[in-house]
Amino acid sequence: MAKKKSVEIGEMTARDALIVVDVQKDFCPGGALAVPDGDEVVPVINRLQELFTTVVFSRDWHPPGHVSFSEQPKFVDGSWPKHCLAGSDGAGFHPQLQVPLHATVLSKGTEKDREAYSVFDVGDLAQTLRHQQVERLFVVGLATNYCVKETVQAGLKEGFQLVLVSDACRGLDIPKGAVKKALDEMSKAGALIVESKKLPRSV
Repeated sequence: MAKKKSVEIGEMTARDALIVVDVQKDFCPGGALAVPDGDEVVPVINRLQELFTTVVFSRDWHPPGHVSFSEQPKFVDGSWPKHCLAGSDGAGFHPQLQVPLHATVLSKGTEKDREAYSVFDVGDLAQTLRHQQVERLFVVGLATNYCVKETVQAGLKEGFQLVLVSDACRGLDIPKGAVKKALDEMSKAGALIVESKKLPRSV
């Protein structure tokens, strides 16, 4: 089991950024690849946005016939039912999710033969954040044990401090215990895992 880390966040500054991972209709209840209770993260994320001047949203934006699609998904080997087709209703953000005009929106999984779980797999996000003097990333969204975990681990490799806001994430717990395993892996890699109530109410 990963060693429990301090939950002290300290002062929130302009060097902090919020990364919102894939809070899309297809990943919420009723969607093509629904994460249980995925829509419950929306009000938490909306409140958190008030703490940040830099906010980045990622979204799956797949072409037809994407490499990850399968007619008989196994859910543990990277094969999934068709979801988040570019331009489709299911690829849209959850209707209650607030997406500010100043936010950056990055599409991933846009190449037919290449999967992209992490938001760092597209564009030059790390370089852009460093140019903005961002040092610490707060990650939220769907799903904990897939795109959220990959984004956290990639951010750590890029040299950022990483904070996962646990009540602003939901996972696909297949097989049973997969979400806890992902949390342990992120913690062991160096991410701080906290609940939103541990964050300051204002900057």
